[in-house]
Amino acid sequence: MNSFPWLTALWVTPLIGALAIMFVPAPARQLAKSIALGASIVVLGIVVALLVSFDPAGEQYQFVESRTWIPALGASYTLGLDGIGLILVLLTAALMPLLLLAAWRDDDDSLPGGGFPGRRRPTHTYVALMLMVQAMVMVTFTSLDILLFYIFFEAMLIPMYFLIGGFGGPNRAAAAVKFLLYNLFGGLIMLAAVIGLFVVTADIGENGRGTFDFRTVVAAVSTGELGIDPAIAKLLFLGFTFAFAVKAPLWPFHTWLPGAAVQATPASAVLMMAIVDKVGTFAMLRYSLQLFPDASQYFAPLIITLAVIGIIYGAVLAIAQTDVMRLIAYTSISHFGFIILGIFAMTSQSQAGSALYMVNHGVATAALFLVAGFLVTRRGTRAISDYGGVQKVAPIMAGSFLVAGLATLSLPGLAPFISEFLVLIGTFGRYPVAAIFATTTFVLAAIYILWTYQRMMAGPVTTGNEHIRDLRLREAAVMGPLIAVLIVLGVYPKPALDVITPAVEHTLTTVHLQDPAPALAGDQLIGDGRQ
Repeated sequence: MNSFPWLTALWVTPLIGALAIMFVPAPARQLAKSIALGASIVVLGIVVALLVSFDPAGEQYQFVESRTWIPALGASYTLGLDGIGLILVLLTAALMPLLLLAAWRDDDDSLPGGGFPGRRRPTHTYVALMLMVQAMVMVTFTSLDILLFYIFFEAMLIPMYFLIGGFGGPNRAAAAVKFLLYNLFGGLIMLAAVIGLFVVTADIGENGRGTFDFRTVVAAVSTGELGIDPAIAKLLFLGFTFAFAVKAPLWPFHTWLPGAAVQATPASAVLMMAIVDKVGTFAMLRYSLQLFPDASQYFAPLIITLAVIGIIYGAVLAIAQTDVMRLIAYTSISHFGFIILGIFAMTSQSQAGSALYMVNHGVATAALFLVAGFLVTRRGTRAISDYGGVQKVAPIMAGSFLVAGLATLSLPGLAPFISEFLVLIGTFGRYPVAAIFATTTFVLAAIYILWTYQRMMAGPVTTGNEHIRDLRLREAAVMGPLIAVLIVLGVYPKPALDVITPAVEHTLTTVHLQDPAPALAGDQLIGDGRQ
């Protein structure tokens, strides 16, 4: 496996697909979509091959590729995969063919909410932009060079901006601009931190210059060879983490998300929430914690507080929504709070739960948002009050909505429950108050999902819903694998956790933390042999 640049192929393949689509004649819409789908399937095949060859007990970073890039800046083209990067690469590769299938008729269906009926959107640009986002995301999940990561972290905003602003609903322009401004501002703050990190690494770089090699910097920090002034380290940590918090997003930097999710097409909204936003949480786990271990521990209580607020805030606002797509967007804010809570609780259980949650949230959100999108496209409205009795006319669609919704509220037996439970158990050992407050969302989530299902799917068929068609074969082919994954990971998450756990343990070792010892009443430690 190591003789061929497989990780380069991960991002070059969709990029080549995007370029090839632009040379397809304009009338050949089906050919353009077929090329995009074919490229995404090839990427999935590569990831499956990587998954089979990956050794969880082997070296931390595998399939490493390294080439000289900008010697004067100590920057290299270096890619590698650890367990966490691997599962997120797999999530990206597995979702992309499903999103392209889900978006198969986005060029000739009416826009959600009755935006521009009859307007045919440019298929070639649409699917090419989706492939470009996939390519850039693949680089961020595999990069072992900080400058390389930053460039693609920022570059992915461009195709995502055009996906929202060029193919969204009636207020798409404002939503796209807000998305871009928030993320660009975060990126500019991070750029200052990236430059600052280069300056302070002068002692470990070649010829007295700094370095952007992630592994070199982490090793120097871990051993104490790189002694960064604590005040400077805290500023650099804030610069990196602020950008990641905007991308994730973490409350109160979340306000761009609901508008962007509602105005984008369902497929591109899922691409944003299930894949692109995971770059933020992934980067917190890899860069914020490992580059600045002391600063991350110093700011952990603050970030955990913001995460818990986001968990409750997102759930409460979801209950108050009258727009089904906006409701789902607010549930994601709550779930991102859980992911970030687990990362900064800094226990093996909480971080393993967070890494698994990134995957489970991606699948559950994709299932719920896409089936809601199928329904909205048929009915032409996002208002919850306009629905009712859908389960009588479209039982498969209603059933898919219910399963995806139950996964979103973390019902035992479905995938998100395991990850959420791990986050709470791991957090309780170090921050019990935060874990207790976070558990309130079990009740809140049940309210917003079950009440929404009751209003939209149950009861008598309301006027205007009599002729809603059930899932087409293509749509069922999209929903089937998503629901299957939710069930399989819900009852047997061990294969995913076996890949994740070694990477999590390495992160804790780098941060110089161990899991807190569980205690009994009277300060007796479990297993210490005392009565």
